[in-house]
Amino acid sequence: METNVFGDTVDGVLGEVLGGASDEVFLVNPTVGTLEALLDVLDTATVRVNVLAAESQLKELSRDFKLASRAADYEDDGRLTLSIYDEPANTVVVTESFTTALVAGGSQVAGLTTTEEGFVDATYDRYAAAFEDANAFDLRTPGTTHVSETLAESLGEQTAADFEAALAAMETARGDGTDLSEVTVALLVAARNEQLLYDISKWGEDTGVASKATFSRTKTDLEERGIIDTEKVPIDVGRPRLRLKLADDRLKNVSASELASVAQSVLAK
Repeated sequence: METNVFGDTVDGVLGEVLGGASDEVFLVNPTVGTLEALLDVLDTATVRVNVLAAESQLKELSRDFKLASRAADYEDDGRLTLSIYDEPANTVVVTESFTTALVAGGSQVAGLTTTEEGFVDATYDRYAAAFEDANAFDLRTPGTTHVSETLAESLGEQTAADFEAALAAMETARGDGTDLSEVTVALLVAARNEQLLYDISKWGEDTGVASKATFSRTKTDLEERGIIDTEKVPIDVGRPRLRLKLADDRLKNVSASELASVAQSVLAK
Protein backbone atom coordinates (compact mmCIF):
# COMPACT_ATOMS: atom_id res chain seq x y z
CA MET A 1 0.00 0.00 0.00
CA GLU A 2 2.06 2.93 -1.28
CA THR A 3 -0.47 5.43 -2.63
CA ASN A 4 -3.34 7.49 -1.33
CA VAL A 5 -6.86 6.16 -1.88
CA PHE A 6 -9.98 8.19 -2.61
CA GLY A 7 -13.58 7.04 -2.77
CA ASP A 8 -17.20 7.86 -2.13
CA THR A 9 -17.64 5.55 0.87
CA VAL A 10 -15.68 4.53 3.94
CA ASP A 11 -16.05 0.83 3.16
CA GLY A 12 -14.72 1.35 -0.37
CA VAL A 13 -11.61 3.15 0.85
CA LEU A 14 -11.14 0.83 3.82
CA GLY A 15 -11.46 -2.17 1.54
CA GLU A 16 -8.65 -0.92 -0.69
CA VAL A 17 -6.45 -0.08 2.28
CA LEU A 18 -6.93 -3.48 3.93
CA GLY A 19 -6.48 -5.15 0.56
CA GLY A 20 -2.95 -3.78 0.56
CA ALA A 21 -2.16 -5.27 3.97
CA SER A 22 -0.56 -8.68 4.32
CA ASP A 23 0.13 -8.69 8.04
CA GLU A 24 -1.61 -7.80 11.30
CA VAL A 25 -3.61 -4.57 11.17
CA PHE A 26 -4.61 -2.07 13.84
CA LEU A 27 -7.66 0.13 13.28
CA VAL A 28 -7.43 3.03 15.71
CA ASN A 29 -10.23 5.30 16.94
CA PRO A 30 -12.96 4.32 14.45
CA THR A 31 -16.48 5.70 14.63
CA VAL A 32 -19.47 3.36 14.64
CA GLY A 33 -19.85 4.10 10.94
CA THR A 34 -16.26 3.05 10.30
CA LEU A 35 -16.77 -0.10 12.38
CA GLU A 36 -19.83 -0.95 10.31
CA ALA A 37 -17.78 -0.39 7.14
CA LEU A 38 -15.09 -2.69 8.56
CA LEU A 39 -17.64 -5.48 8.99
CA ASP A 40 -18.63 -5.10 5.34
CA VAL A 41 -14.97 -5.27 4.30
CA LEU A 42 -14.33 -8.35 6.44
CA ASP A 43 -16.99 -10.18 4.42
CA THR A 44 -14.31 -10.57 1.75
CA ALA A 45 -10.98 -9.51 3.30
CA THR A 46 -8.81 -12.10 5.04
CA VAL A 47 -6.56 -9.94 7.24
CA ARG A 48 -6.76 -9.91 11.03
CA VAL A 49 -7.86 -6.54 12.40
CA ASN A 50 -7.25 -5.41 15.98
CA VAL A 51 -9.59 -2.54 16.79
CA LEU A 52 -8.65 0.09 19.36
CA ALA A 53 -11.81 2.14 19.87
CA ALA A 54 -13.45 4.42 22.39
CA GLU A 55 -15.69 2.49 24.74
CA SER A 56 -18.63 4.73 23.78
CA GLN A 57 -18.30 3.69 20.13
CA LEU A 58 -18.03 0.00 21.00
CA LYS A 59 -21.08 0.21 23.26
CA GLU A 60 -23.03 1.89 20.47
CA LEU A 61 -22.05 -0.93 18.13
CA SER A 62 -23.15 -3.54 20.66
CA ARG A 63 -26.61 -2.00 21.01
CA ASP A 64 -27.47 -3.10 17.48
CA PHE A 65 -27.85 -6.87 17.44
CA LYS A 66 -27.27 -7.04 13.69
CA LEU A 67 -23.89 -5.34 13.93
CA ALA A 68 -22.84 -6.97 17.20
CA SER A 69 -23.59 -10.50 16.01
CA ARG A 70 -21.64 -9.93 12.80
CA ALA A 71 -18.71 -8.62 14.81
CA ALA A 72 -18.95 -11.62 17.14
CA ASP A 73 -18.77 -13.91 14.09
CA TYR A 74 -15.44 -12.38 13.07
CA GLU A 75 -14.19 -12.60 16.64
CA ASP A 76 -15.11 -16.29 16.65
CA ASP A 77 -13.06 -17.00 13.53
CA GLY A 78 -10.08 -15.01 14.79
CA ARG A 79 -10.19 -12.15 12.29
CA LEU A 80 -11.32 -9.39 14.66
CA THR A 81 -10.58 -8.23 18.17
CA LEU A 82 -12.23 -5.28 19.89
CA SER A 83 -10.36 -3.41 22.61
CA ILE A 84 -11.07 -0.23 24.56
CA TYR A 85 -8.86 2.74 23.77
CA ASP A 86 -10.05 6.11 25.00
CA GLU A 87 -6.98 8.17 24.17
CA PRO A 88 -7.47 10.99 21.62
CA ALA A 89 -6.22 9.85 18.22
CA ASN A 90 -6.81 10.18 14.50
CA THR A 91 -8.66 7.38 12.76
CA VAL A 92 -5.82 5.36 11.27
CA VAL A 93 -5.04 1.96 9.82
CA VAL A 94 -1.65 0.83 11.08
CA THR A 95 0.49 -2.01 9.71
CA GLU A 96 4.18 -2.87 9.83
CA SER A 97 4.68 -1.51 6.32
CA PHE A 98 2.38 1.51 6.05
CA THR A 99 0.09 3.83 8.00
CA THR A 100 -3.12 5.27 6.52
CA ALA A 101 -5.25 8.06 7.97
CA LEU A 102 -8.94 7.91 7.10
CA VAL A 103 -10.26 11.41 6.40
CA ALA A 104 -13.79 12.42 5.39
CA GLY A 105 -14.01 15.48 3.20
CA GLY A 106 -17.30 16.65 1.77
CA SER A 107 -18.84 13.82 -0.24
CA GLN A 108 -15.59 11.83 -0.45
CA VAL A 109 -13.36 9.80 1.83
CA ALA A 110 -9.59 9.68 1.58
CA GLY A 111 -7.04 7.20 2.81
CA LEU A 112 -3.83 9.22 3.16
CA THR A 113 -0.90 6.83 3.29
CA THR A 114 2.73 7.02 4.31
CA THR A 115 5.40 4.33 4.04
CA GLU A 116 8.18 6.43 5.63
CA GLU A 117 10.02 3.79 7.63
CA GLY A 118 10.76 5.72 10.80
CA PHE A 119 7.20 7.05 11.16
CA VAL A 120 5.59 3.70 10.30
CA ASP A 121 7.78 1.78 12.77
CA ALA A 122 7.11 4.26 15.59
CA THR A 123 3.36 4.27 14.92
CA TYR A 124 3.15 0.49 14.78
CA ASP A 125 5.12 0.09 18.01
CA ARG A 126 2.92 2.66 19.74
CA TYR A 127 -0.35 0.95 18.92
CA ALA A 128 0.99 -2.58 19.33
CA ALA A 129 1.91 -1.60 22.89
CA ALA A 130 -1.45 0.10 23.42
CA PHE A 131 -3.20 -3.04 22.22
CA GLU A 132 -1.25 -5.20 24.66
CA ASP A 133 -2.30 -2.92 27.54
CA ALA A 134 -5.92 -2.40 26.48
CA ASN A 135 -8.92 -4.17 27.97
CA ALA A 136 -10.92 -6.37 25.64
CA PHE A 137 -14.49 -5.27 24.95
CA ASP A 138 -17.19 -7.87 25.58
CA LEU A 139 -19.95 -7.68 22.96
CA ARG A 140 -22.18 -9.97 25.06
CA THR A 141 -23.70 -11.14 21.79
CA PRO A 142 -23.41 -14.51 20.03
CA GLY A 143 -22.14 -14.63 16.46
CA THR A 144 -24.52 -14.80 13.51
CA THR A 145 -23.35 -18.26 12.51
CA HIS A 146 -23.83 -19.64 16.03
CA VAL A 147 -27.28 -18.05 16.27
CA SER A 148 -28.43 -19.58 12.97
CA GLU A 149 -26.99 -23.02 13.62
CA THR A 150 -28.33 -23.36 17.16
CA LEU A 151 -31.76 -22.01 16.21
CA ALA A 152 -32.04 -24.55 13.41
CA GLU A 153 -31.02 -27.33 15.79
CA SER A 154 -33.43 -26.22 18.52
CA LEU A 155 -36.50 -25.09 16.57
CA GLY A 156 -36.00 -26.27 13.01
CA GLU A 157 -34.64 -25.00 9.72
CA GLN A 158 -37.77 -23.02 8.85
CA THR A 159 -37.75 -21.01 12.05
CA ALA A 160 -34.03 -20.28 11.61
CA ALA A 161 -34.56 -19.22 7.98
CA ASP A 162 -37.44 -16.95 8.99
CA PHE A 163 -35.34 -15.34 11.72
CA GLU A 164 -32.50 -14.69 9.27
CA ALA A 165 -34.89 -13.24 6.67
CA ALA A 166 -36.63 -10.98 9.19
CA LEU A 167 -33.33 -9.61 10.53
CA ALA A 168 -31.85 -9.19 7.05
CA ALA A 169 -34.76 -6.93 6.07
CA MET A 170 -34.18 -4.63 9.06
CA GLU A 171 -31.74 -1.73 8.93
CA THR A 172 -30.96 -2.05 12.64
CA ALA A 173 -32.10 -4.20 15.56
CA ARG A 174 -31.79 -1.96 18.60
CA GLY A 175 -35.24 -2.26 20.14
CA ASP A 176 -35.17 1.43 20.96
CA GLY A 177 -38.65 2.33 19.77
CA THR A 178 -37.69 3.03 16.18
CA ASP A 179 -37.13 -0.64 15.42
CA LEU A 180 -37.57 -4.05 17.01
CA SER A 181 -35.19 -5.94 19.25
CA GLU A 182 -33.77 -9.36 18.41
CA VAL A 183 -35.95 -10.83 21.19
CA THR A 184 -39.12 -9.40 19.66
CA VAL A 185 -38.13 -10.70 16.23
CA ALA A 186 -37.38 -14.15 17.66
CA LEU A 187 -40.79 -14.27 19.35
CA LEU A 188 -42.58 -13.14 16.19
CA VAL A 189 -40.82 -15.80 14.16
CA ALA A 190 -41.57 -18.42 16.80
CA ALA A 191 -45.23 -17.40 16.74
CA ARG A 192 -45.25 -17.53 12.93
CA ASN A 193 -44.10 -21.15 13.21
CA GLU A 194 -46.25 -21.90 16.29
CA GLN A 195 -43.32 -22.81 18.50
CA LEU A 196 -43.38 -23.12 22.28
CA LEU A 197 -42.37 -20.14 24.40
CA TYR A 198 -40.28 -22.54 26.51
CA ASP A 199 -38.26 -23.65 23.48
CA ILE A 200 -37.52 -20.20 22.03
CA SER A 201 -36.66 -18.71 25.43
CA LYS A 202 -34.43 -21.66 26.35
CA TRP A 203 -32.62 -21.29 23.03
CA GLY A 204 -32.23 -17.57 23.65
CA GLU A 205 -30.76 -18.04 27.10
CA ASP A 206 -28.50 -20.94 26.09
CA THR A 207 -27.00 -19.01 23.18
CA GLY A 208 -26.66 -15.72 25.04
CA VAL A 209 -29.24 -13.77 23.01
CA ALA A 210 -31.23 -12.86 26.15
CA SER A 211 -32.46 -14.37 29.39
CA LYS A 212 -35.65 -16.39 29.75
CA ALA A 213 -37.00 -13.53 31.86
CA THR A 214 -36.46 -11.07 29.01
CA PHE A 215 -38.25 -13.38 26.59
CA SER A 216 -41.12 -13.77 29.05
CA ARG A 217 -41.49 -10.02 29.62
CA THR A 218 -41.37 -9.30 25.89
CA LYS A 219 -43.94 -12.04 25.22
CA THR A 220 -46.28 -10.53 27.79
CA ASP A 221 -45.93 -7.08 26.23
CA LEU A 222 -46.62 -8.39 22.71
CA GLU A 223 -49.57 -10.39 23.98
CA GLU A 224 -51.06 -7.38 25.78
CA ARG A 225 -50.69 -5.33 22.61
CA GLY A 226 -52.49 -7.91 20.51
CA ILE A 227 -49.53 -8.96 18.38
CA ILE A 228 -49.21 -12.57 19.51
CA ASP A 229 -51.41 -15.01 21.34
CA THR A 230 -50.72 -18.16 23.34
CA GLU A 231 -52.45 -21.45 23.92
CA LYS A 232 -51.71 -23.92 26.68
CA VAL A 233 -50.12 -27.21 25.71
CA PRO A 234 -50.38 -29.89 28.41
CA ILE A 235 -47.29 -31.92 29.26
CA ASP A 236 -46.91 -35.13 31.28
CA VAL A 237 -45.41 -33.48 34.35
CA GLY A 238 -45.56 -29.86 35.48
CA ARG A 239 -47.38 -26.78 34.30
CA PRO A 240 -48.68 -26.61 30.72
CA ARG A 241 -46.42 -24.88 28.25
CA LEU A 242 -47.45 -22.04 26.00
CA ARG A 243 -47.59 -22.28 22.23
CA LEU A 244 -47.04 -18.96 20.49
CA LYS A 245 -49.28 -17.81 17.65
CA LEU A 246 -49.64 -14.62 15.65
CA ALA A 247 -52.75 -12.79 16.82
CA ASP A 248 -52.98 -9.84 14.43
CA ASP A 249 -54.31 -10.73 10.97
CA ARG A 250 -51.97 -8.20 9.37
CA LEU A 251 -49.04 -10.42 10.35
CA LYS A 252 -50.43 -13.76 9.28
CA ASN A 253 -50.08 -13.48 5.52
CA VAL A 254 -46.80 -11.59 5.15
CA SER A 255 -43.42 -13.07 4.29
CA ALA A 256 -40.75 -13.48 6.92
CA SER A 257 -38.83 -10.57 5.39
CA GLU A 258 -41.89 -8.33 5.85
CA LEU A 259 -42.72 -9.54 9.35
CA ALA A 260 -40.63 -7.04 11.32
CA SER A 261 -41.67 -3.95 9.34
CA VAL A 262 -45.37 -4.84 9.52
CA ALA A 263 -45.11 -5.59 13.25
CA GLN A 264 -43.30 -2.30 13.81
CA SER A 265 -46.04 -0.36 12.02
CA VAL A 266 -48.73 -2.16 14.04
CA LEU A 267 -46.94 -1.47 17.31
CA ALA A 268 -46.48 2.20 16.41
CA LYS A 269 -50.25 2.79 16.29
